[in-house]
Amino acid sequence: MMSFTHLQSLVLPLDRANVDTDAIIPKQFMKSIRRTGFGDNLFDEWRYLDRGEPGQDAAGRPRQPDFVLNQARYAGAQILLTRENFGCGSSREHAVWALRDFGIRALIAPSFADIFHGNCFKNGLLPIQLGAQTVDQLFQRLQERPGYALAVDLPTQTLRTPEGDCLHFDLDPARKHRLLNGLDDIGLTLQRAERIRAYEKLRRAAEPWLFN
Repeated sequence: MMSFTHLQSLVLPLDRANVDTDAIIPKQFMKSIRRTGFGDNLFDEWRYLDRGEPGQDAAGRPRQPDFVLNQARYAGAQILLTRENFGCGSSREHAVWALRDFGIRALIAPSFADIFHGNCFKNGLLPIQLGAQTVDQLFQRLQERPGYALAVDLPTQTLRTPEGDCLHFDLDPARKHRLLNGLDDIGLTLQRAERIRAYEKLRRAAEPWLFN
């Protein structure tokens, strides 16, 4: 998993509350567990004017010109600003995979659905919770200032704005460790590889009949 330390990027505004995982990646695209290839179908039903199907070439599909992912001013943005309860609905990990595959590295919202929130840390995506009033202010500034960018510093858990504000966000220390070191569940387990091998050796000696 790719580690996360610092990020400076344009901000992509999605001014909607209660965005569920079926809106993030519709169910018909959940045909793979490869974690890649989902970016073209991120927010598919809002992004395109037709119904997408698995394996369809997205390049020729008609796009909704008013949707933020299709607007040139936000091209290359790696930070998504949105509203409360983002990622609600089913527990599909594909929702996080689609965001990451599109290029999103950090999310900012007043709150996230619990399972989605946990899935972010397992896949190198940083979910930042800020107060609703602060999020309101960021949305307003985005509208007023084209090219609005934020700087995220995970080691200090801060977010710097072009106006010079330094916003602090809280983060569970164990989850912060995951992101800083690029550790998914397998990576965390492998950190204890020596202890696992030692246990297996002792068990083989104590219960050899299990290994015949």
